Amino acid sequence: MRIENGATSSQVEGARWVKARSSKNDGNCVELAKVDTGVAVRNSRFPGSGALLYTPEEMRHFIGAAKLGEFDHLID
Repeated sequence: MRIENGATSSQVEGARWVKARSSKNDGNCVELAKVDTGVAVRNSRFPGSGALLYTPEEMRHFIGAAKLGEFDHLID
């Protein structure tokens, strides 16, 4: 089954959702799952809501930029 951006998390069959070990158990987490086309991302507060899908290359660029602090200004 091919999934598209905005598919509900339950439509992402076989997904094993994970979150960062540093996440607290307060429900304010981003969860990720490996899927056939790359990586699915969802909000842990609304696990049944839509999931966003990213290719491996998109995730490499995002994670690399985050490690360099390029998005820090968004949370300060």
